[in-house]
Amino acid sequence: GERDAGKGLEMRKLVLSGFLASEEIYINQLEALLLPMKPLKATATTSQPVLTLQQIETIFYKIQDIYEIHKEFYDSLCPKVQQWDSNVTMGHLFQKLASQLGVYKAFVDNYKIALETAEKCSQSNYQFQKISEELKVKGPKDSKESHTSVTMEALLYKPIDRVTRSTLVLHDLLKHTPADHPDYPLLQDALRISQNFLSSINEDIDPRRTAVTTPKGETRQLVKDGFLVELSEGSRKLRHVFLFTDVLLCAKLKKTAVGKHQQYDCKWYVPLADLVFPSPEESEHCPQVHVIPDHELEDMKMKISTIKSEMQKEKANKGQSRAIERLKKKMFENEFWLLLNSPAIPFRIHNRNGKSYLFLLSSDYERSEWREAIQRLQKKDLQAFVLSSVELQVLTGSCFKLRTVHNIPVTSNKDDDESPGLYGFLHVIVHSAKGFKQSANLYCTLEVDSFGYFVSKAKTRVFRDTTEPQWNEEFEIELEGSQSLRILCYEKCYDKTKLNKDNNEIVDKIMGKGQIQLDPQAVQTKNWHMDVIEMNGIKVEFSMKFTSRDMSLKRTPSKKQTGVFGVKISVVTKRERSKVPYIVRQCIEEVEKRGIEEVGIYRISGVATDIQALKAVFDANNKDILVMLSDMDINAIAGTLKLYFRELPEPLLTDRLYPAFMEGIALSDPAAKENCMMHLLRSLPDPNLITFLFLLEHLKRVAEKEPINKMSLHNLATVFGPTLLRPSEGESKAHLTLASDIWSHDVMAQVQVLLYYLQHPPISFSELKRNTLYFSTDV
Repeated sequence: GERDAGKGLEMRKLVLSGFLASEEIYINQLEALLLPMKPLKATATTSQPVLTLQQIETIFYKIQDIYEIHKEFYDSLCPKVQQWDSNVTMGHLFQKLASQLGVYKAFVDNYKIALETAEKCSQSNYQFQKISEELKVKGPKDSKESHTSVTMEALLYKPIDRVTRSTLVLHDLLKHTPADHPDYPLLQDALRISQNFLSSINEDIDPRRTAVTTPKGETRQLVKDGFLVELSEGSRKLRHVFLFTDVLLCAKLKKTAVGKHQQYDCKWYVPLADLVFPSPEESEHCPQVHVIPDHELEDMKMKISTIKSEMQKEKANKGQSRAIERLKKKMFENEFWLLLNSPAIPFRIHNRNGKSYLFLLSSDYERSEWREAIQRLQKKDLQAFVLSSVELQVLTGSCFKLRTVHNIPVTSNKDDDESPGLYGFLHVIVHSAKGFKQSANLYCTLEVDSFGYFVSKAKTRVFRDTTEPQWNEEFEIELEGSQSLRILCYEKCYDKTKLNKDNNEIVDKIMGKGQIQLDPQAVQTKNWHMDVIEMNGIKVEFSMKFTSRDMSLKRTPSKKQTGVFGVKISVVTKRERSKVPYIVRQCIEEVEKRGIEEVGIYRISGVATDIQALKAVFDANNKDILVMLSDMDINAIAGTLKLYFRELPEPLLTDRLYPAFMEGIALSDPAAKENCMMHLLRSLPDPNLITFLFLLEHLKRVAEKEPINKMSLHNLATVFGPTLLRPSEGESKAHLTLASDIWSHDVMAQVQVLLYYLQHPPISFSELKRNTLYFSTDV
């Protein structure tokens, strides 16, 4: 019995000594957290505060109180452990500690807001970011390490961790304390309070924060996750990628039986200590990425829109739920295909130990978000490691409950009452930017979401060698159910050695990026709405206004007959004594001279103010037209040509023939279709026909350069189809369907008509007219 009692006494001493050592570390950690608090408070009342008092209160809430409680507990317990014998009692110290857990409750309730505030302050204030990334924690008295660096985020988690630790110690102490010992009832009481407290806060703690423990003994937390397309063994696979504080894990959702708990299957992981981004010139040439032709992507969008309108009809007619479910399933399959096949921007990740992985993303914004998140974590002191199969299983198992992105980003996952987004045209003026530390060559790009992912829609010119670029450029961006606008600010790189092997493009450096939600109420006013996006200390000023699709499709004849815009083509050619209007010939000549290799020519929108200036010069028949054209940005010239056709009082292919074009393109017999489509061309008035054939040959020449300018025949048909065919105001009343139904059958058919002629062998005017006799003459 005595031997057992002695052994129990020894065990209690060992448990307490271990606990005391960890208590010392904990107090040092709290001290490190409190260290910056005083100077921050001191500057809060000066003219240049780092943080406001309110922010300091929120971030450091209750830390001082917790520190005092533990310091007192440590100072009372330490001498008892040092003069250890069978008469020592310390149950009352643990009981007192447990009774003060109310302070922890307050800390836990505020924990999430404290973290969010700290993160926001880091993003907006460089000084605070520096402070919070490297807090110095004193090492234990007898250790060799004098200090270790820890982030504020990791330290703020310590109190939550600590309560669990104290509870475990109470368990161990009770196990080795005899039931008749005076400490026994006190320790029992302390354990009861602690356990009740723990079960009450466990529900409140954000589960993402209580992830798995890392090899360094710190808590591994999920920082970011999302669906990405990985190029694996030559084919595109949808993956769910998880970025933890020390590891990047790529997983796929396992197929499970109905009712079974869903799980992830780990495809690979890379510890962040081993992860490198190959610089563009290092990245070994990757297997050719099979890029899906644009017309297939556009066709799929049209299919999706058709299914959408069918679903709306079914719902309006209170259709069968089976039919709706079937349509929903079909829509999901099509959207999934689009999600998998549209991304084309390479994002390569390399493991120091050899293997390299390639993701394809749809936007540069997304790529830089992932890269920045990883690089931020890599600033910490990370160690390389290998996960055992059990650890990997635990980590992959935790992905399911930790994930923040639950659904694949397709619209068929959305509830019906969610906003369908905006359809129409967004006019954006990018005014200026400030906040750059040193002068550089700067430009901005604009992205909007379309069919669940983001696409780049416009780009300002490069403003050279400045810290305050003044672009003042206006763009017209087509929206397809869009809900967000993103602005990215780049520094232009002219260094040819920095070519990216993955896609032969020079990699420009992203200086900042930001995004705003497009609120239909706010945007749909007639007036311009001014706004500012803040990004890493850079502010970009811009204005925007929105025009719904039906408003922007109106053709309005010009009041004056002197100019060329809004004037009948027959009037203009007669006045000029020309076969093809001068404006069409000059714009096409200029594009062929210096824009035919421009990426996205006719698709990337030109600056609206430049286009308006060109419009005025052509309308006034100014003698300086040619000088102005040679100086003007090529996208503005391309935009002026499109505007000319869009503003014709009646479409180039005429209102009279529009219904026949619609019927002709729908014919399925190739011979009948050929017969009809050629006959329709011959029925056009001569100025319309000659101009159309002139434009057709030009667009074919543009498409020959598709490998360089990325403009296929289908791309060009999508841009010009509605412009050349859309009926004028009186006619179009009958053709306007739902404004949101942008890929309505009309628009699809207009694109198909132009595509038919673009894919046709060369058509000559004289040849067409000569063959009149062979064809029937009724339309």
